[in-house]
Formats: sequence, structure tokens, C-alpha cells
Amino acid sequence: MTTFADVPQQTGSYLSRTEAWLDARGKGAWIAAMVLGFILFWPVGLALLAFMLFRGKFQGGGCATRRARFTAHGSSGNAAFDAYRTETLRRLEDEQEAFEKFLKRLREAKDKAEFDQFMDERAKKRDNDQRESEDA
Repeated sequence: MTTFADVPQQTGSYLSRTEAWLDARGKGAWIAAMVLGFILFWPVGLALLAFMLFRGKFQGGGCATRRARFTAHGSSGNAAFDAYRTETLRRLEDEQEAFEKFLKRLREAKDKAEFDQFMDERAKKRDNDQRESEDA
């Protein structure tokens, strides 16, 4: 278990030493302190939350930072995996392009069929109108 003795002795107020102690333990300690503050007396928890936001205790080092380290174009440090990933991404891009072309052809065929059906119905209606006018 860690104690105040594990943190280098600092001169200053009790609050600055407490802040240094919590900083040494990371975000989890800050979150635990905030939750305990809300449990014991909600204004304390609210004050800790405001302090953490004001001081930027939650900035940096999150999931976005970890995700940025491992991007599709970056190296993972493993040459075999990087080659496999590059080949797989290229293959997936080719498959996506082929599928999009297929969908375009499918839409065009459907549009042509609907247009041909419309033109046939229009021609039949025109023929029926001409027959009715000739019969009258």
C-alpha cells in the first residue's frame, strides 16, 4: 500500500500535497476521490469535478490517443503483420470498388426496367385513348 511517505515531500499546503499524491496515482485516484466526495457530501464531489475539469486532469492519454498510435497507415512494429494488413486493406478496397460497381449496374438495370414499364404503360394508354376516340 502506498502512503504519503511514498510521495516526495513537498512544502506547501495540505491541498497541494493531496493533489500531488492523487496525481502520482493517476486518473483512477482522482475519480475515486470525486465519487467519495459525492457520497460523503455532494458539494465536495462537485468541487472536485470542477477542479479536475479546470486543471485538465482528464485531458490526454485516452482512447483517442491510443487509437492514434495504431492507425491504418502507421507501423505496428511487426513487419509481417504490417504486410498482411496492407495486403488485406488493398484486397478489401478492391472488393468494395467491385461491389459498388455491381450496385451501380443493379440500380441502372432496375431504373431501366421501371422506365421501360412506364413507357409501355404510357404507350398502351395512348393506344387505348386512340381506339376509344376512333370508336366514338
